Parts: sequence; structure tokens; C-alpha cells
Amino acid sequence: MLVFKFGGASIKNAEAIKNMASIIKKYSNERLLVVVSAMGKTTNALENILSKSRKDESIADEIRLLKEYHLNIVAELFETEAALIEQLSSIFSDLDKALVSEASYDEHYDQVVSKGELLSSTIVARYLNSTGINTKWVDSRNHIRTDDNFRAAYVNWADSQAEINKLNSVLDQGIVLTQGFIGKAENGKPTTLGREGSDFSAAVFATCLNADSVTVWKDVPGILNADPKLVAGAQLFNQLPYKEAAEMTYYGASVIHPKTIKPLANKNIPLYVRSFDHPDEPGTIIHQCELEAVLPTTIIKTDQCLVSFRVIDFTFINEENLSLIFGELAKLDIKINIMQNSAISFSIVIDYWPDKVEALLGHMKDHFEIRYNTGLVLVTIKNYQQNQIDEYRKGKKILLEQISRNNYRALIGN
Repeated sequence: MLVFKFGGASIKNAEAIKNMASIIKKYSNERLLVVVSAMGKTTNALENILSKSRKDESIADEIRLLKEYHLNIVAELFETEAALIEQLSSIFSDLDKALVSEASYDEHYDQVVSKGELLSSTIVARYLNSTGINTKWVDSRNHIRTDDNFRAAYVNWADSQAEINKLNSVLDQGIVLTQGFIGKAENGKPTTLGREGSDFSAAVFATCLNADSVTVWKDVPGILNADPKLVAGAQLFNQLPYKEAAEMTYYGASVIHPKTIKPLANKNIPLYVRSFDHPDEPGTIIHQCELEAVLPTTIIKTDQCLVSFRVIDFTFINEENLSLIFGELAKLDIKINIMQNSAISFSIVIDYWPDKVEALLGHMKDHFEIRYNTGLVLVTIKNYQQNQIDEYRKGKKILLEQISRNNYRALIGN
């Protein structure tokens, strides 16, 4: 049994969807579950629509463009498809209703942004069936059950296992096509698993179904030791151990969602990362293996925020102060990317989510003098060589730097 995941770039237009169908057709005799993301930049568009809506700004043009984008793809894929257009209209009607909400931003986000995957999966399922690939559309919200930690929901594995098991009989009848990124809380409200969470969705389905493998189809040849758009001469990994891949995602490698590796490693399910442009190439396999040496890997995270807490009563940064800070970070579900302390200050680097940073500062202002910088870049070089460190130090404004036996990390300002 196989699980495939296709991201937004792999279904961004009619030609891409046709290419996706040609890949799936080669595996149409397999028991296959396919997970899809929202098309192209739809998630970004929905985030923008939500932001403007909450500010009471006009969103008519943005909604119109999003509708036109999806309907143009339908027009290129089908000669006539009135029933499909009616289905899409219903989803857009639900979007209009979801935009009217008094919920917190995170809960409102999940109500709105989850519509992207519903739009894409509805179109793709209809197209696969039109080409003769027997496909069953399944709502992943009925199978991936979560808590109500909106925007970064935690999977309820026991409930999800029970619901996903029900798909075994459906898989006997044809290909199952479902959505990534989205789930449902116990109270019935939609949730999302974190940005780019469709990889994790695929891992959840694969783990619960005891799949033979997961394949993530990307616009890159596999996993590289650097982003080729940012670093010249990036090299392809033919294979990676689970542990190495997990560490890469932890430090910010964007090719795979950070939560993806653990459940697959626990079940010893291999993960393939392959190119949808060159589907016959092997790509990278992440599995249980040992490598004599691992290439130095450069990981660059942008849009970082440095927050420094300084004690205000001439005491030191002690366990009590750290407990206070960590407790608030846990409440706000803020992940630390790097941290460093001196006698009287404690600094953390986090992804810049304005609403969460604002809440953190508000809750901590009575306890610490707080300063923060945004628009920063965090560079991590795993298995570094000294010349790489020397290169990154040249002409850079380094705000924070750490060197360990295997890793070099530097926070770079403008």
C-alpha cells in the first residue's frame, strides 16, 4: 500500500494536474492513497483575504481572483463540468460564511484557510475520474482527528487510527484522494496541522494504514544539501537516515514538514522525495541506514525574530526566570529556533508571527526589560567545514553565533 503527497506546485495549473495524473496512472493497480495541498499560492491568497477581512478592508477583488484562478483551471481540464462548478461555488459560499466570525485569529485562520485543500481536491478527484482512474474523494477532516490547538493542531492518534482504519475497504475499490494540512477537533471545528503540514498528513495516513512507503512529489530532484536558489552547487542526497533528516527539518529545512519523520521512523516506513517534473528519477530515500559521512548541509531560515529578556531587579537569569519564560512560550505554542543566555539576559530566536510576539511581550513586560529585532536570517550549517564558517562571517552583521562539534549557527541582521 502506497501513500503519495502532491504539493501546491505540483497541481498549480491544468498542465501540472495532467502531469500528476500521468504519474498516478502508473500506479493505478496499487492500493494508493493520494494527499493533495491547495493549488499554487492559494494558501497565501486565503491568508491575505483573512487578514484584510479582519481589518474590515475590501476583499472583493481577492475573492474574485481566487475564483477565476480555480475556474480557469477547470475550463482547461474539462469541456463542460457544470456539476463540478456547482461544488466549487458551494465551497466559496462556505468561505464567505467562514470569513464572518468573532473567533480568535488562530481559530478563524483554520476556518478560512482550510478551504484551499477542499477546492483543489475536488477538482483533482473529478479530473482523475474523467481520465479513467477510479478515484474516491475523502474528507480528511473525518479521519485526522486533533485537539483544538488551532493553526498547529496536535493529532489524536488513537481516534485518527480508528477513523483511518475505515479507509481500508475504500482502498479496495480504487484510489483514495484526500486533503493534506487539515483535520477536525473533537468539538467538530476545522483545524490545520501547521504551515506546509500536508507532508505530515501523508505520514499520519501512512502510519495508520501501515503503508509500504510514502512519496512526496516536489519541484526539486530530491533532498539537497542546500537550497539551490540561495546556495550555488547544491548536491543531492541519494539516501538519508531518519535521524539526519529529522534534524535537518528541526533546523528549518523546508523540503519536508518537521513532524513528518517521527511517525514514519517509528513504523520503519521509508519516505521518498522525488521530482514531479522527472518522475522516473529515484530522488532521495529517507530510511533506516548508516552513512560513513554526510555532506555539509546549509539551512537558511528567513523572517526570524530575536527576543532578549533582561532582568530588571539586578538578579541573574536563574531557573525561576527561565521557568517563567518557557511557561509563556509553551502557552503560546512558540518554538525556539536557538537560545543563548548571559548572567542578566536570555535571548531566543523564533519565527516571526506578529500576533504571538505581541502576546509574548505583553505577558512578560512586567517581569523583564524586553528588546526584539525582526527581519533576521538564521543560518545553520550541519557537519560544517571551517571554510564555510569563514565565508559566512565575511561582511555579515552577526547578532548571535553558536558553534558545536557538528553544527554552526549564526543569526544575521541587515
